Amino acid sequence: MALDTGVTTWLMVSALLVMLMTPGVGFFYGGLVRKKNFISMIALSFLVLALTSIQWILVGYSLAFGSDIGGFIGSLQYLGLAGVSASAGTAAYPPLVYMAFQLFFASVTLTIVTSAVAERVKLTSFIAFALIWLTVVYCPLAHWAWGGGWAQQMGLIDFAGGTVVEICSGFAALALALVIGKRAGFGEYSLEPHNIPIALLGAALLWFGWFGFNAGSALAVNVSAVTAFVNTNSAAAAGALAWMCASWYHGKPSSLGMVSGAIAGMVAITPAAGFVSPLVAVLIGAVAGVLCFAMMLLRIHRRLDESLDAWAIHGMGGVWGTLATGLFAAAAVGGFSGFFEGNVHQFLINALGAFAAVIYAFIMTYVVAIIIDRIMGMRVTPDEEYVGLDICQHGERA
Repeated sequence: MALDTGVTTWLMVSALLVMLMTPGVGFFYGGLVRKKNFISMIALSFLVLALTSIQWILVGYSLAFGSDIGGFIGSLQYLGLAGVSASAGTAAYPPLVYMAFQLFFASVTLTIVTSAVAERVKLTSFIAFALIWLTVVYCPLAHWAWGGGWAQQMGLIDFAGGTVVEICSGFAALALALVIGKRAGFGEYSLEPHNIPIALLGAALLWFGWFGFNAGSALAVNVSAVTAFVNTNSAAAAGALAWMCASWYHGKPSSLGMVSGAIAGMVAITPAAGFVSPLVAVLIGAVAGVLCFAMMLLRIHRRLDESLDAWAIHGMGGVWGTLATGLFAAAAVGGFSGFFEGNVHQFLINALGAFAAVIYAFIMTYVVAIIIDRIMGMRVTPDEEYVGLDICQHGERA
């Protein structure tokens, strides 16, 4: 097929938008931790970007998008990007551009997982965890939903990563938090965010980048891309207002709550972005804002130090969004019918896909983290945790 310069340009721009989300998560998380760990959180996001870029070239892309092996994983046909051309192939854009687009999806997913280890992870152990986790957790899930694996073969519809990115990262963070344990002082004294404006800046970068994340997943400049573009903003706005109102009922309408709700709305619309109307996107986003706020309160009530709420927002928001896709998908919008158009089968497939992603991401992450913890130790020493990771891990001060 001839190279379509318009489509190729759009995918490259979308890839850049998604790339921006990785440091966006870093700044969002960085503002939420104490000052002595600020650099550490942002540095983790850049470290993830670098590690993922190399892993994806060497083996990750092939495991995710190589020819199917048993519905579970891709082959090694693209090892070292062998045969991944910079010229247009069967699509109107070069496979190499698609590779880069997907690379940044993997990067932002792993960056979200750093929520679980904020203020207490040992850098060497995190590097080992990151490389193994990408290979044995993220790549199989990406293959299942997008690379020709069993979920895609069964008919799972996941427009931009409800299972692959959101459920995967959220439940991986939950498992990792259980292994690494609570921060020193958690539940005993306040561990308040040190710089909310920086967190708001990070959220703004995420909101901006999410347009490429969702609309770029149409892999074309078409009706689906336009629909996903509008739905992304609609769900973000609804989520922001819903979380604000829910938090207002419980106290004051914080700015941090508003942007957390916006992220929850965008998480939930991610799998449905090109399959539903803008009004439905508002509904999905609003439910996500309330649901994820409730899950955050549950996490606090259970005294679980999944520090920056990846599980509450990304994990549970991703579950709701994947189920909502099976409920509300409209044939007139994206070509797929959901439960409310009489297609119960589609809802059941999406429910199965969500459940499988939850179980696999949680169990495999727990196993990987336990092994690394036993061999290397996941945590810094108590003295290093007291001093802060900026000094003890990086030798720098914010």
